[in-house]
Amino acid sequence: MVQTPATVPTLYRASWVLPVTTPPIRDGGVLVEDGVIRAVGPAAVLESAAALEPAAVLESAARVVRLDDCVLLPGLVNTHAHPELTVFRGLLEDRAFPQWIAALLALKRAAALDEDDYRLSSTWGCIEAARAGVTTVGATEDSDAALHALLALGLRGIVYREVFAPDPAAAADAAASVATKLATMRELESELVRVAISPHAPYSVCDELYRAVTELAAEHGLPVACHAAESAAETELVRDGSGPFATSLRARGIDVRPRGRSTIALLDRLGVLALRPLLVHCVQVDGADIERIRETGAAVAHCPLANARLGHGVAPLPRLLAAGVRVGLGSDSVASNNRVDMLEEARFSSLAQRAISGEPDVLPAAQLLELVTLGGARSLGLEGKVGSLEPGKDADLCAVSLAGAHTRPVHDPVAALFHSARASDVVLTVVKGRTVFEAGRVLNVREEELGRKVDELAKRIASALGG
Repeated sequence: MVQTPATVPTLYRASWVLPVTTPPIRDGGVLVEDGVIRAVGPAAVLESAAALEPAAVLESAARVVRLDDCVLLPGLVNTHAHPELTVFRGLLEDRAFPQWIAALLALKRAAALDEDDYRLSSTWGCIEAARAGVTTVGATEDSDAALHALLALGLRGIVYREVFAPDPAAAADAAASVATKLATMRELESELVRVAISPHAPYSVCDELYRAVTELAAEHGLPVACHAAESAAETELVRDGSGPFATSLRARGIDVRPRGRSTIALLDRLGVLALRPLLVHCVQVDGADIERIRETGAAVAHCPLANARLGHGVAPLPRLLAAGVRVGLGSDSVASNNRVDMLEEARFSSLAQRAISGEPDVLPAAQLLELVTLGGARSLGLEGKVGSLEPGKDADLCAVSLAGAHTRPVHDPVAALFHSARASDVVLTVVKGRTVFEAGRVLNVREEELGRKVDELAKRIASALGG
């Protein structure tokens, strides 16, 4: 299929349009020109005003894209993912979190993947995202793989380069090393993809490295993300200097002492919160933590399915939202979650909160729509460009079919989107006016060829593990 240039004015017509900031529009349309949204409203009105010629296929230089029985909404935002770990899907099942972390590190050592392997893995993860209607990815990785993958596919994203050093003696070298890597990566930044930094987590980052990263980020204006308040084991380490992470660090000859009342208090003391970072998980937070997150303007990446699969518990999402904290949804890695489906992340967010609260109206569908679009954009600092269908914003779109037996009849398109549809119902993904996924295939890459390479890499990994 020949892709329509982003410069050609195009009217996307759908059975329902969900602008997010205004009510749903039945038989709506979104007019796009030069990659920017020019108008949103009833399709017939927009088509008449623009004097566009209807057509159903892009090959004929059509100006109208018909999305019958579909809902059209802003591209989905995945605030936290690890695309480079995609090839490890299914290899780390049913482990407690400290053991999961140890097993992941052992798996990476045994697999001995090189730069090309990780880039393949990241590309495959980003293909999955594009197929799921994700247009923006917050990718947190110990490589530059996601940077290359996002650029290749034409997706939008922020790539947070991870840095580790639980031993204070290694902090200076780790900071210098990541600064060099970031400088190289930033040479490839584009209008759609930005480079950032991520001091990984309290069990893998000492206070000295947190301070060094904070200085580096402030000096270069880099966005910051860090795993925070994810598990009970992390809380034990930070608050008491005890638990499985403490035992593991002491076995390596690293001194472990209590570092703060909570992870949030630790990050506040070290100046990390002053940078308004993206805090990933925030399951183990109390009222004081939430208030400090709000006061500093930090954001939260809520990863409900990964939290549940790893036994972390349920984050206090309603309290975070009620406090005015910027929150977006994240899939985390498919090594912990197994798939990228932001519609399911949203649905599970609601169901988990209802299960623990006993309240059947917590997180209604309209709020889920905001979380997975504009909320995610706000958490990444991109709300001025994406997250809602408004004139002047970039044309990041996705269309989801509601024509299946599992979605019909459709009485409420927003409820159907989150409680009936799934990622496999996505039929169109557009980033800044350019089609990334359509008609069952991802453009810009040779998906079948890459799939074969992924299978070959999986066999190599299995062989390395003795399988």
